[in-house]
Amino acid sequence: MSETMKDYENELEVSYQQMEEKQSMFDSLSEEEQAVWEELKQMKDDKTEVEVKIKEIVKGGAVAYLNEVRGFIPASKLSLNYVEDLNEFQGKNIKVRVLEIEVENKRLILSAREILKEAEAAKKQEELGKMEVGMVVNGVVETIQPYGAFVKLENGLSGLIHISQISNRRLKTVQEALNLGDEVTAKITKIQDGKLSLSIKALNDNMEPQDQEIDYEIPKSQQLTTSLGSLFANIKLDD
Repeated sequence: MSETMKDYENELEVSYQQMEEKQSMFDSLSEEEQAVWEELKQMKDDKTEVEVKIKEIVKGGAVAYLNEVRGFIPASKLSLNYVEDLNEFQGKNIKVRVLEIEVENKRLILSAREILKEAEAAKKQEELGKMEVGMVVNGVVETIQPYGAFVKLENGLSGLIHISQISNRRLKTVQEALNLGDEVTAKITKIQDGKLSLSIKALNDNMEPQDQEIDYEIPKSQQLTTSLGSLFANIKLDD
């Protein structure tokens, strides 16, 4: 059965409506303004990174201008972490992307967070590439869970020490051996899916035999024998 134009009436109607809505949005704009918003839309589609200067701190975020259009950056999109005092961004230049556009309301939303997340992920991959199973690393306990402790390493990566890998003795809770803020040294035992598994126990297992080893070095000038003949050779018996 061949398809006809009638089969696509609903899709065509929606398409025409969208075109009309778009046209109505731009009817109230000058040609110059239309060009600006078209460029902003293209930047959004292309995920273009652009540097802007924070001009004003307002309730819930900051204001910056892109292509002379007032853009709002929500507080949650300024940084990867919670920002207690937004005023620290006043006058700063930051890289952003166009997050959302509403031409009819001349509303432009910008964000720095996505760029920062990608940069962090790239840095993590770079540092992971330097890690190898068997390496000994230093870090600080940053989180404790019933199943183990997460350690923040010196290179910014995090690794998990499972409760079974903390000590040679059996632990009922992680806190029996570790507390938040403790500095630890551990061995990397596994690297999988971007995650590091660490072990203090493995490090101790390797060190303990060395600590217990006693050096019985024998001078080269001395020769030891175990034959009975040599044992009695120098013994003089009285007549």
